[in-house]
Amino acid sequence: MAKEINSNSGLSDEQVGQSRKRCGLNVLTPPRRISLWKLYLDKYRDPIIQILLVAALISLVLAFIEHNFMETIGIFVAVFLATTVGFYFERDAAKKFHILTALSEGQPVKVRRNGRVIEIPRRDVVVDDIVLIEVGDEVPADGVLLSCADLQINESSLTGEPMTEKSLDEGGDGAYARNVVLRSTMVMNGRGEFRVTAVGDATEIGKVAVKSTEQTAVKTPLYVQLDKLATMISKVGSIVSVAAFVLFLGHDILTNPVWGGKDYLYMADLVLEYFMMAVTLIVMAVPEGLPMAVTLSLALNMRRMLKSNNLVRKLHACETMGAVTVICTDKTGTLTQNQMQVDTLLLKQRSEHLLHLAIAVNTTAELDNDRGIGNPTESALLLWLKAKGHDYAELRKQCTVVSQQPFSTERKYMSTRVLAGGTQYLFVKGAPEIVLAKCDLDDKEKQKVQEELADFQRKAMRTLAFAYQKAEDEKMTLQAIVAITDPLRKEVPAAVQECRKAGIEVKMVTGDTAATAFEIGKQIGIFEEDNTSIGADGEMTPLEEQMITGEQWEALSDEEAYKRAQNIRVMSRARPTDKQRLVTMLQKHGEVVAVTGDGTNDAPALHYAHVGLSLGSGTSVAKEASDMTLLDDSFKSIANAVMWGRSLYRNLQRFLFFQLVVNVAALLLVLGGSIIGTEMPLTVTQILWVNLIMDTFAALALASLPPSHEVMKEKPRKASDFIINRSMGTGILFCGISFFVVMLAFLVYCERRGRGGVDTHELTWFFTTFVMLQFWNLFNAKALGSNRSAFRHFFQDKGMQLVLLLVLAGQWLIVTFGGEMFRTQPLSLKEWAIIVGSTSLVLWTGELYRAAKRAMCHKEE
Repeated sequence: MAKEINSNSGLSDEQVGQSRKRCGLNVLTPPRRISLWKLYLDKYRDPIIQILLVAALISLVLAFIEHNFMETIGIFVAVFLATTVGFYFERDAAKKFHILTALSEGQPVKVRRNGRVIEIPRRDVVVDDIVLIEVGDEVPADGVLLSCADLQINESSLTGEPMTEKSLDEGGDGAYARNVVLRSTMVMNGRGEFRVTAVGDATEIGKVAVKSTEQTAVKTPLYVQLDKLATMISKVGSIVSVAAFVLFLGHDILTNPVWGGKDYLYMADLVLEYFMMAVTLIVMAVPEGLPMAVTLSLALNMRRMLKSNNLVRKLHACETMGAVTVICTDKTGTLTQNQMQVDTLLLKQRSEHLLHLAIAVNTTAELDNDRGIGNPTESALLLWLKAKGHDYAELRKQCTVVSQQPFSTERKYMSTRVLAGGTQYLFVKGAPEIVLAKCDLDDKEKQKVQEELADFQRKAMRTLAFAYQKAEDEKMTLQAIVAITDPLRKEVPAAVQECRKAGIEVKMVTGDTAATAFEIGKQIGIFEEDNTSIGADGEMTPLEEQMITGEQWEALSDEEAYKRAQNIRVMSRARPTDKQRLVTMLQKHGEVVAVTGDGTNDAPALHYAHVGLSLGSGTSVAKEASDMTLLDDSFKSIANAVMWGRSLYRNLQRFLFFQLVVNVAALLLVLGGSIIGTEMPLTVTQILWVNLIMDTFAALALASLPPSHEVMKEKPRKASDFIINRSMGTGILFCGISFFVVMLAFLVYCERRGRGGVDTHELTWFFTTFVMLQFWNLFNAKALGSNRSAFRHFFQDKGMQLVLLLVLAGQWLIVTFGGEMFRTQPLSLKEWAIIVGSTSLVLWTGELYRAAKRAMCHKEE
């Protein structure tokens, strides 16, 4: 069909219809929206939730037998709350995200059709259309240039290259040929016409978008660890319950004479009783509040991070950031400001006014307030002029433009002839080697200038030279040399160092040249001072092993790429799939990878990473592929996200410690009570109150603890690590067994003290003591993972204070007014003082232990 097209007249209406029928609309297919019910059901994939559902079903069966549904209702409520809260927060974030990434396919595009130029919506562009583009236009589809004049395109959204010079030449050293233009790139200078070769999903950006929405099998570290925890709980619960069933039934068979008779109905009743006890043990072993704690922690972090300009789309991304071991970042817009600025200007002749005039008139750029329109390099020069207190518009009025030659890749300079103050000047700016060759310089002067230029270029700066010539002069006079840079964001070096000190490797992947990438890498501190680093194998890695180009990376076999992946610090001239491949190779090494990026070229890697971090100013495709969006575009936010994630994980460990101590104590009390012939002396309503303390209240208190910078001094945890570490496990067993011994001794004492067994008043003492043990242990849980006092920053922890107040007030109200419903009797002030004072030993023992550990650490230092 292309052969039939006349580029002067464009497509006819008939040809447009045929092309649209054949290739479709110029629209990127949006990712399939997950329906609400699927999004909600996805919450039930949590392994702990699945165990709870099994426990709930077993409990439901027993409830029909015993006609007591309170335990079953409690479990179902816990499941419903945890899944619904998670669903609500993710749905809420999704709504905000879709508003943020709304696309407009209706922007006008100039095309040639039926022999005339018309404007049509971008969605209506078809293959073989002849499209006209000029400064400020966004390229609507992929195509091949038919004509161009000084055409420069910002391809940073796709290749990372902020400025690409285009021509009819099919060659080029960039990621794509010079005569190719790509959808979603911006025209920064010149104009051109091109024939559309691909629309919609068939474009380069479309292919990247499809790649960025493919399903991946990457599980978050928290999901893996909760899966392990669920497996452990189910195994331990099953083993304990089966052992208890066998032991108790065996003991009864050996000691109870009924088993020698024929009362089979009574025997069946005994078997059922022991079976119910075993099932009760399984249900009690499951930490019902864990899903709530996880969800509340993630949701609170999600909301807090949104207030600090970090939009979290997926709940688990909050925590996964805490396990990150590698951050793969792009350069333009992430590390740098994506805004060209004049770094240094060296004046080479006396007349500053003449230089200011040259900058003002020898340009095609304009300023809109402080925003450049057109070529970013020329915009930087105009901004520099404005910063010096000169209005470029007023300067232009001081002279008359006689002629102008725009910049071209062939000439590598731009010239403007003007009449100013009765004198004709020819102003030239461009590549230094070209401009210097036109100037009247002796060898010494030329050498000095070349040394200055070389110094700028070593620092990855873009260099320009300015010269002028009067009408009567034979040679040009050098005016100035300028070094232009895309400056780093101020916070980046410190943020990179903070991440590295936290044990996180930072790798830069960019479409820029190797020299520029190396210099930026040095500036942000990716490389060591001697340019060597200790590799994954423990050996020193030379600089050449730490750097690679996209072409070299693509040429490596998978085995070679796997070996080199961990040692690479900087990848230059990278294409979209290069970063994705690097992410995949790092994941094979067991690394937890976060990827930052703002361009469509980053989307595949953003999607395949454990955490994708897009920038608020980035493309919609990048945002759609990510898990989090940094609305303030700040790399510092990445370090903050790591701190939030690590603190959140520690809060989850604190909650697990607190709840499993209660579970262990309760399990042992059931077993102990069965052995000595006493049922656990807590009513169903009392157990519900204890569960409320263990689940919702503890989750609120520990999930709301603020993040701590201390966690950034630690190394990242391994994804394979178990969420309950050795010290936690020891603490859980020690506290759980201690509580069990104290409560069982108290129970035995009360039962054997008098003839009538345990009365209601004594049971009130028992109930309140059990609750107050958990009350004080909440302080120990708060201090878990550090040697610091539980009272540190106590008055800043408003959530903790509120929960402690609720527990105390709630227990007093239940004891004082609970009556028959809670099987309690009021306690005197003296009795309260005795219970509160004696149970506080739990806290003071913990404080002494932490003080001893602090003293030991101080000695070692």
